[in-house]
Amino acid sequence: MPDIIIKQGREKSILRRHPWIFSSAVSEVRGFPSNGETIDVVSSRGKFLARASYNSTSNILGRIWTWDPNEQVDHYFFERRLRLAFDYRRKLGNLISSNAIRLFHGESDGLPGLIVDQYNDGVVVQFLATGVHYWRDSIIEVIKNLTNAKWLYERSDADVRKLEGLPSQSGLIYGKQFENPITIVENGLKFWVDIIKGHKTGFYLDQRDNRLQARQITNNLAVLDCFSYSGGFTVNCLSGKAKNITLVESSNSAIGLARKNISLNGFSMDNVNLVEKDVFNYLRELRDRDEHFDLIILDPPKFAPTISQAERAARGYKDINLLALKILNAGGYLLTFSCSGGVSGNLFQKILAGAALDAGSKALIVERLHQACDHPVALNFPEGAYLKGFLIKKQA
Repeated sequence: MPDIIIKQGREKSILRRHPWIFSSAVSEVRGFPSNGETIDVVSSRGKFLARASYNSTSNILGRIWTWDPNEQVDHYFFERRLRLAFDYRRKLGNLISSNAIRLFHGESDGLPGLIVDQYNDGVVVQFLATGVHYWRDSIIEVIKNLTNAKWLYERSDADVRKLEGLPSQSGLIYGKQFENPITIVENGLKFWVDIIKGHKTGFYLDQRDNRLQARQITNNLAVLDCFSYSGGFTVNCLSGKAKNITLVESSNSAIGLARKNISLNGFSMDNVNLVEKDVFNYLRELRDRDEHFDLIILDPPKFAPTISQAERAARGYKDINLLALKILNAGGYLLTFSCSGGVSGNLFQKILAGAALDAGSKALIVERLHQACDHPVALNFPEGAYLKGFLIKKQA
């Protein structure tokens, strides 16, 4: 088996069970491994450290499969990992009130780059790293056997594939062509989900608990829902008897899906204003018009996929949160999120503190928010805690 030798002093993260090996930590590649192939990882003194997938294209040269020298990476390896993750999800039944659930969550479940989401009786899969792409056929066979899904659709079209040197890839893998969009049920509400062209695998399953949180505090409030996508937060706020809602989204197709989701749940459009505009610009318009709200939701797309982009992202997060705080009524709530891997929870809090200071606002953290329990975070992989949120109350 080909192997890579880690530079002296650079093996600490591997010993701490972090699954990524950066190219800068590697002193030598022995043999001629192809991208995706399994390699051994050894110390500068020749000691076995781990077994990983190899990728010469990516800055993450190795993604670790196992730290056990006796564990072979083969079809049965993937079957064991997938079965363990699926069994864990079945035990979450009392915590998740939905027929849409994440079955496998990448590094935190032990297979870097693999995402598996179930929607009703179908499954959507993403192969986002070279290693799982290399083992694609085995993984598909295991998913098919373990889930008994009527259809399996691939959405390996995320930008991260480019960093892995992989082309975008999507389409029906097996089963009969399903009618798209499909409907799911979440916490008693129904949603249309665009499996083929929607964000991520079609829906933001990670925000399930936070949408319910918004529903619980919305009664008789004037709500501004920014970066709303298909209206997940808006529908929950309508269910929570919001006084009125302004939904802001730059995508015409997302606006259309949000309108359908509002109608699907039997809510009237009389107190809903759908705005197809850039959120940054619209927030400035609202500030200039001196319009105010009781609850503002900010759930923007990823501003900083990597740490190197954190500084630029920080400016964007501060800008939208500063503007939101200026148009938030005293005693009102700001529900704000960052899904950027390059922005830590502590950094995000500092950004919000700076925004509040510049807005001249006093604010309290009511609650820290995070991704739903079917998106677990392995203790050895803190990057898995990518969704950071705060429920903030503006003081008088």
